[in-house]
Amino acid sequence: MDSATADGPSPGAEPGWSVLNRTRPVTVFLQKFALLPVVAVAVVIGSFVHDAFLTRANIINILQQSSELAVLVLAEALILVVGKFDLSLESTVGVAPMFAAWLIAAPSIGGKGFGINPYVAVAILLVVGAVIGVVNGWFVAKLRLNAFMVTLAMLILLRGVTIGLTDGRTLYDLPTAFTYLGSARWLGVPASVWIAAVLFLGVGLFLSRHSFGRSIYAVGGNAEAARAAGIRVERVIWVVYIAGSVLAAIAGLLLTGRLASVLSGQGQNMIFTVFAASVIGGISLSGGRGTMFGALTGVVLLGVIGNILTLSRIQPFWIDAAFGAVILIALVLARVTAGEAEET
Repeated sequence: MDSATADGPSPGAEPGWSVLNRTRPVTVFLQKFALLPVVAVAVVIGSFVHDAFLTRANIINILQQSSELAVLVLAEALILVVGKFDLSLESTVGVAPMFAAWLIAAPSIGGKGFGINPYVAVAILLVVGAVIGVVNGWFVAKLRLNAFMVTLAMLILLRGVTIGLTDGRTLYDLPTAFTYLGSARWLGVPASVWIAAVLFLGVGLFLSRHSFGRSIYAVGGNAEAARAAGIRVERVIWVVYIAGSVLAAIAGLLLTGRLASVLSGQGQNMIFTVFAASVIGGISLSGGRGTMFGALTGVVLLGVIGNILTLSRIQPFWIDAAFGAVILIALVLARVTAGEAEET
C-alpha cells in the first residue's frame, strides 16, 4: 500500500471523501456560521441586562473562563468527528495536572516533594494525557469495545486516581513556571486565550488541508467505505484519541494556572458543557460532520449566556437548566437542517 493511500484519501478516489465533497455550500455555511447571529443577539441582550457586560474586564473574563473549555471542546469535537465518544476527557483535566503537581508539591500538603523541574513536570503532564489516549484508543480501536462504556469506566477510574493521589486534598504553592500558561498575559490578553485560538486555528487548518485530517471526516462519515478506500481506520481512531487526551491535559494545565492550584475535583462535570458546546456548534454526534469554527462559536455562545445569567444573579442550577434547554433547541435545529439537506 503506498503512502498516499495509507495516510489519507485523495479527492475523487475515495468514497467517504467524495460524500463530503458533495455537501452543498448552503449546508456548509449553516454548519460554520449559523451561531454567529445568535451570539450577536446574546451580546446585545447582555449589554441591556447589565452595564458591566461590555466592559473590557468582563469580556476578557468571559474569554479566559472559556479558554480551558474551548480546548476541551476541541478535543471532544475531534473525537466526535471521527464517530466516537470520550467521556473521560473531564477526568484527564484533573488527573494529568494532579499527577505532575503531586511530584512537585511538598509532603505537608499531600505531594511527594520530589522537587522535579517544573518544565519536566509539564512534559510529564502531556505524557500522562497521551498514555490515557493510548489506552482509550486501544480499547476502542483495537478491541472494538463500546466507546461510551470504555470512556465512562475511564472517567470513574481516573477520578478515583485523582482523589486518591492526595486523599482529596488541593495541591497549591506550585512553581510559577508550572502555572505560567494559565496565569500570564500576552499583549494584555490572557495567554490561555491565545493558546486556545492558535489550537483551534491549527486543528481547523489541519482537518481541511491535510490528507489525514480529511481521513478523520471520512472515517466518521462511513468507516467501512473509508476502509475500502485504503484508510487505516483503526490507526486514525487511535491517533484522534491520543490527540484528544493530550488536548485535555493542556486544558487541565491552563485551568491549574488560572486557579494557581489543582483541585481534587478538577474538571468534574465539564463534559456536560463540552457536549453542549459541541452540539450547538454543529458537531454531529454520529460523526463525519461539523467544523472547529462551529464548535468554537458554541463555546463563545455558552460563555456569553453563562456570563449574562451570572451578572443577572441567577442561581447556578438555573444556568445549568438554560444550557440543557440550549442543547435541546440545537438538536431540533440540527435535525431540521439535516432533513432539509436530504430533501435538496
